[in-house]
Amino acid sequence: MKIVIAPDSFKESLTALEVADSIEAGFKQIYPDAEYVKVPMADGGEGSVQSLIDATQGSLIEVEVTAPLGNKTTAFLGISGDKQTAFIEMAAASGLHLVPFTQRNPLKTTSYGTGELIKKALDLGVQKILLGIGGSATNDGGVGMLQALGIVFKNSQGNEIGFGGEQLQQIASISTEHIDPRLTNVTFEVACDVNNPLCGELGASAVFGPQKGATPAMVETLDQALAHFADIVEQQLGINIADKAGAGAAGGMGGGLLLLPKTELKAGVQIIIDATNLAEKVKNADLVITGEGRMDAQSIAGKTPVGVAKTAKQFGKPVIAIVGCLREDYNVVYQHGIDAVFPIIRNLGTLEETLAKGRENLTSSAENVARLIQIHMVIN
Repeated sequence: MKIVIAPDSFKESLTALEVADSIEAGFKQIYPDAEYVKVPMADGGEGSVQSLIDATQGSLIEVEVTAPLGNKTTAFLGISGDKQTAFIEMAAASGLHLVPFTQRNPLKTTSYGTGELIKKALDLGVQKILLGIGGSATNDGGVGMLQALGIVFKNSQGNEIGFGGEQLQQIASISTEHIDPRLTNVTFEVACDVNNPLCGELGASAVFGPQKGATPAMVETLDQALAHFADIVEQQLGINIADKAGAGAAGGMGGGLLLLPKTELKAGVQIIIDATNLAEKVKNADLVITGEGRMDAQSIAGKTPVGVAKTAKQFGKPVIAIVGCLREDYNVVYQHGIDAVFPIIRNLGTLEETLAKGRENLTSSAENVARLIQIHMVIN
């Protein structure tokens, strides 16, 4: 029996590879002689770089960059084994986890550090950059990132604007005269895990601003600032970013990236599926197992398990999801290629205790799933 294990990470508990290892350990209690193919997955957010490094026999490079609040932090990027492709997670330089809870304020946070990671990739001479933009702390439309790459944004007094989402309201002119010329030689594939537009009720500020610390008043300010940014971009550069699907990803970073040459916004999980050659691995599998930390209705909107399931269903393969926990609306995933879902939490405890027991609970649940399959095989 060939079993392909292709899960996402369980955030704050286990990496995607650790999840795959734990599922394999549980299944081996019942099927020790099966062939196991582990394919750590991601959807463009945290864990994407490691998944791509694992898939290409690449390496990790640490870089000192500007954190969301303007202080310095150590971030990272990946480079493929053939040195031609760089893998970047926006979250590594501009992620929400880099901002203490009491200081989360998207009016002030900047994506400048993500631009510094891109510059490091250019220094390495790559031909392609795969950029995941999930997990951000920012709502600045990617302007900080663009500033790091040489695009100049000035206010009506002719001074460069500062950091943060609120500064976008001050933009009077945009100059690309000093943009890093190496960008014309590099192709960007941007992994978006959402399709939200830049502004409005479904835009970056309204949907994602509150989780970054935005109050209702801040959301209104940020939405107006992004709309102003989009207007100036269209007027002066002739680029329409307001209505592009995915432009609202990562506080508008999806839209800001469209100011760079050779940029394509794609479903994040599809980039990982292609890079890991998942289709080739599942086409002769007997079973495909996927998973994520929490499964709910949002899982059908570009998240890893459904992306894996759709790939497996191209070949008619059964798909099981083993997940950290469930919300009431999770069962919509059954309409999108997943055949059965199993949560792993065995007893109530604090969040900290539950996260610490992730590996133990996951291995136990995987064993129980394997036992269920064994019963089915005996019955039939």
